[in-house]
Amino acid sequence: MKKPTLMVVGGARPLAFSVDQAESVLAQAAARGVRTLVTAPVPAATPSIVAAAGEVSAVGFAEPEETAEWARRRVAAGEHIVAVYALLEMAQVAAAETAAAIGAPGNPPEVIRRIRTKDACRAALAAAGFAQPAVRLCASAADAEDFLREMSGPCILKPRDAMGSRGVSQVSSAADLPAALALLPDAGAFLVEEFVSGPEFSAEGIFQGGRPRILAITAKETVPPPFFAETAHTLPADLPEPQRREIEETVSAALLALGLRIGAFHVEMWLTPTGIVLGEVHSRFGGDWVHKMLEYTIPGIELFGLIIDDMLGLPRAPGPFEPTRGAAVRYLTPLPGTVVAVEGWDEVRAHPAVLHAELSVGPGAEIPPLRCSPDRVGLIVVGAETSTRAREVAKELVSSVRVVTAADGVMPKGSAGE
Repeated sequence: MKKPTLMVVGGARPLAFSVDQAESVLAQAAARGVRTLVTAPVPAATPSIVAAAGEVSAVGFAEPEETAEWARRRVAAGEHIVAVYALLEMAQVAAAETAAAIGAPGNPPEVIRRIRTKDACRAALAAAGFAQPAVRLCASAADAEDFLREMSGPCILKPRDAMGSRGVSQVSSAADLPAALALLPDAGAFLVEEFVSGPEFSAEGIFQGGRPRILAITAKETVPPPFFAETAHTLPADLPEPQRREIEETVSAALLALGLRIGAFHVEMWLTPTGIVLGEVHSRFGGDWVHKMLEYTIPGIELFGLIIDDMLGLPRAPGPFEPTRGAAVRYLTPLPGTVVAVEGWDEVRAHPAVLHAELSVGPGAEIPPLRCSPDRVGLIVVGAETSTRAREVAKELVSSVRVVTAADGVMPKGSAGE
């Protein structure tokens, strides 16, 4: 009898956290006797995934119907594909379409399309009774000006379909629009929405038996307006029990109202004086090494194994799946300029609390202004006995790294991240 096959649509991006996620999926599938079939447009970009997968095929995901038809042909030829999964944001629709086409467990394609279209997701959540910022889909600067005139405070201009804070900026008047529009990744329709003030969090979790199970709540930090690139995450967030419970209940109800039922989720939100305002909803784990922090804070958990078990209808692993330790990631945020030297990095890598560290710049590299996630140049992930301590250690380590640029010769202590 043929082994059951898990089809991993999109594979991984050639980024360390994405490759790490994919390697975990493949390893945890193999441990369950499940064969893996990875489809990706450029498999050679992630050689470790090619080596670990049962099979790799060069199949894109930009046209979901084509991915689904490819899988349908494989099943017709005898391939025993029993589950379909995607790690990448941009591959979620293709995974849902493929699962539906071959009769595998999955989220309804129309639900995934809705949550991936930011204004459609906002409308669905508002219709279900959840607090949402006012939003307008705009085709021109004139549309945006009309919306700004209706609002009493600042607004956020963002792409309709993008990620990593790319093209996101704050606008307060028509005078801000030309610069904000120039940051958009394309000339298509865009969104302008009400600015929500309050600390930001996200809920991380999985579905089991069609019900959401929140594993942890993450506290996040961002650069100050007008941009919103994320600079730090701490997990689990230090919240009073009633507030944590309210977040869990609100997020769980929202996921079910939207129609999600399988896989992972990452739901963003703000805590405001009037209550929880939900942000973007994703049918995947968060980026920025959130999966690594979950694995550290919940010892012994197999994040992707739990999802595979659920998709295959296997017995659930016994819990409880609750954080018993803390973890944090903090990004280096040096000032823009040409790098002359980096000091203190080797000491950071050797620190016993460091779970992972990355630095993408060295002498001669150009550091851009920090506007969105791709502009970030380094990070440190740490684990500790509590989330408060993890956050403190991450801050200390980032502050110990010194980036010297040609602009100033020597930068002040803490310039790498504070």
